[in-house]
Amino acid sequence: MSKKKKEFFKKNKAQRKNDSPVKAKKHLGQHFLTDEAIAQQIAETLTHNGYTNVIEIGPGTGVLTKYILKHDLNLIAMDLDTESIAYLNQNFLLEHPELLNRKGIFKVVEADFLKQDLTTIFGDEQFAISGNFPYNISTQIVFKTLEHKQQIPEFTGMFQKEVAERICSKEGSKAYGILSVLTQAYYHAEYLFTVPPTVFNPPPKVDSGVLRLTRKENLDIGVDEKLLYRVVKAVFNQRRKTIRNSLKTFELSDNLKEDPIFGKRPEQLAVEDFVALTKKIANDTV
Repeated sequence: MSKKKKEFFKKNKAQRKNDSPVKAKKHLGQHFLTDEAIAQQIAETLTHNGYTNVIEIGPGTGVLTKYILKHDLNLIAMDLDTESIAYLNQNFLLEHPELLNRKGIFKVVEADFLKQDLTTIFGDEQFAISGNFPYNISTQIVFKTLEHKQQIPEFTGMFQKEVAERICSKEGSKAYGILSVLTQAYYHAEYLFTVPPTVFNPPPKVDSGVLRLTRKENLDIGVDEKLLYRVVKAVFNQRRKTIRNSLKTFELSDNLKEDPIFGKRPEQLAVEDFVALTKKIANDTV
């Protein structure tokens, strides 16, 4: 075979490999996972402990979906992309007929997760969340999960690596911040593995990271949640300052401000320290 023909077949083989039933859309932040082994790994991050319902955010071409569906559970695949919705409804199960014999419900919903009333999906039942999350809304997805933590015992999925590390980081780390503290107040956070850009179509410019959040047994941390959020955001928005200086607008008593914790910077405080700080502020009398 001539050199030109070899190059022609090699090029066509590469094109077929990258062919996708759905075109990735830049404005939706889509990067479709093409590596089957990694898709299976992500699906296996779901432990299935304490729930039989799952919401997958951004199913795209269904590469992760089909591995989640290997288990007998109820899956709602939620996406904003009408082309993806059409493919999953019309062709996906025809291409994977083995999934037709499984137990459990599989539905595809065209919806914006951030705007969706989650109580309309599984009622008051427990459900997990998983997905290859669009980078541009990934932190908002976590904050919405925290709003519904009473119903969400587990959360797994893929983020931009930097964001995944931020969620899972501990005190003393440069990545440690608002997202770390507020998430870890209610969930155990595990950074599981890193995914390179080469396994996506189109490839992103950064590495991705897969994590798992497991809800803590006791969600009552003994402080007002809104006050905790205010305190954490106030100190990390001025993370180079001491707690004393960053909380000046809280009008705290001089006696409280003499507490040693006020001489520290936010990255020095563990999650438990932030809870303790919030309690002290709540009980303060000027």
